[in-house]
Amino acid sequence: MVPGVRLPRWMKTRAGYSPNYDRIKNLLVAHGLHTVCQEAACPNIRECWEGGTATFMILGKYCTRGCNFCDVQKALPTGLDEDEPNRVAAAVAQLNLKQVVITSVTRDDLPDGGASIFARTIEALRRQDSDVKVEFLIPDFRGNLDALAVVLASGVDVLAHNVETVQRLYKRVRPGMKLDRSLEILRTADRYRPRPVVKTGFMVGLGETGEEIRELLEQIYAAGCDIVTIGQYLRPSPHHLPIERFYAPEEFAEMAALGRAIGFGHVEAGPLVRSSYKAFEQSRRLLEQSC
Repeated sequence: MVPGVRLPRWMKTRAGYSPNYDRIKNLLVAHGLHTVCQEAACPNIRECWEGGTATFMILGKYCTRGCNFCDVQKALPTGLDEDEPNRVAAAVAQLNLKQVVITSVTRDDLPDGGASIFARTIEALRRQDSDVKVEFLIPDFRGNLDALAVVLASGVDVLAHNVETVQRLYKRVRPGMKLDRSLEILRTADRYRPRPVVKTGFMVGLGETGEEIRELLEQIYAAGCDIVTIGQYLRPSPHHLPIERFYAPEEFAEMAALGRAIGFGHVEAGPLVRSSYKAFEQSRRLLEQSC
């Protein structure tokens, strides 16, 4: 968050301290791993880490895209860490996790966008625990549906891909990306059998209108999404897009009610909500229904 920006009272969180926070931080360093919690400067990092959960970010820490809202570093990655799936599995074992969220940077330099590493990561996780529940939060693979098929065939429990913002703002917020491409990823996941729980998320506060929010909710529901997360955009630095508006908690409650009325199985909406925040609390009922 940009220093000096005055936050409304509902956006303020207490940092707090817990030995578990340091334990997870040290474990990640020891295994040479990254989390989206750190790289994207998530406001919920202490709450999640104190609860013993973290969202692992694979395929390195450098992203080939330059989205104007994101704090992940943009650079040309070099090579591919073939041992990363095993190190993630080792860290999960040390944390004794039964539910794991895996995301990644975007790797346009790789022919499959890194899909094979997603698949090898879940294979390594289930080699040590066949019952572990896994959520993937994937990039768009430049619309490569063969790469997406590799991820879906891995047996992932929850397939998430974020649309991030409304159609009109794509060129400014996500240059080089297309809403139609993201919707096709969600539609493909919805049609796949055995079908995972399908999930997406977006931010508000970038200049969207209420009607555009409604339209986006209808678009992603029509694409087959079970779960949608809606959170407040926070500007990571002066080099990122400015915040056009802070939404009050009551307005997020209205968005959640709208999403439920449209038909979503679960809507998680709030000022500090992020896609991976309490991920398996969001999907637990839907996963139980699919068993």
